[in-house]
Amino acid sequence: MSTSTGKRPALGALFTVLAMLGFASMDAISKYLVADFAIAQMMWIRYALFCAFAWVVVRRRGLIASFRTRRPFLQAGRATIAVIESAIFVLAFVFLPLADTHAIAATSPLMVIALGALFLGERLDRARWVAVIAGFAGVLLIVRPGFQSLAWPLLIPLLGALLWAIYQILVRFSAREDSPDTTLVWSAFVALGITTLIGPWQWVWPDAASWGLLLAIGLLGSLAHWFLILALDHAEAGAIQPYSYTLLVWATALGLIVFGDLPDGWTLAGAAVIVASGLYAWLSERRAIAARP
Repeated sequence: MSTSTGKRPALGALFTVLAMLGFASMDAISKYLVADFAIAQMMWIRYALFCAFAWVVVRRRGLIASFRTRRPFLQAGRATIAVIESAIFVLAFVFLPLADTHAIAATSPLMVIALGALFLGERLDRARWVAVIAGFAGVLLIVRPGFQSLAWPLLIPLLGALLWAIYQILVRFSAREDSPDTTLVWSAFVALGITTLIGPWQWVWPDAASWGLLLAIGLLGSLAHWFLILALDHAEAGAIQPYSYTLLVWATALGLIVFGDLPDGWTLAGAAVIVASGLYAWLSERRAIAARP
């Protein structure tokens, strides 16, 4: 069972903001390195460090004890989806600026709403349906089909957002019975096992500076995943949802500072619609909960 002693929304919000900063920083470094190193190699190093980080976190409880779960297939499937989703987003950075990638990825919370209705039996009222539809209208502003030839790389982060939404739904399921420690070690070691099948075969030996950046990716990714797990342990997913949009702010700032990329007006408009839709859905849900007897 979860080890959480109670819900603390403020702490959940803080962990979410820190997780988003970690993810954005990791993505900026990944975009810088992907021109020189294979995605599989980068992820193999990242998850090797993730495993070391997980072992340090759970060492008092014990690694074997932390692995114990009543739902091993759920944990393994969730971790596998996280690996695929991460690889897809790194691939997107080959073709797209950070801000454009994350503007489309910001549809993920809206996808969680739709998937929650489909798999968790959550009831969607009119307001949340409007939010979901408006959010995807925001995606159309970014993609602009019919006004320009569709740039197929824009579909890459959209697929990544869908997988990220599925991952969050599975985290909800796993949190019902497993502690954050269990979720952490399954995330780390399953991912290492998968990337070990590919990473060593695409190895390019890094220089000292590249080693430092590759190690930074692993550390930032580990901290970000752990902060997100802690956030979901301290607060309901709906309560921390608005803070997940800080990822777009961090990504835009880092894209401008590191790469000199400034999103065009259509991308900014689409991102604004997506974020506003997500916040509207969250506010409607909060009001519905408050109105219940």
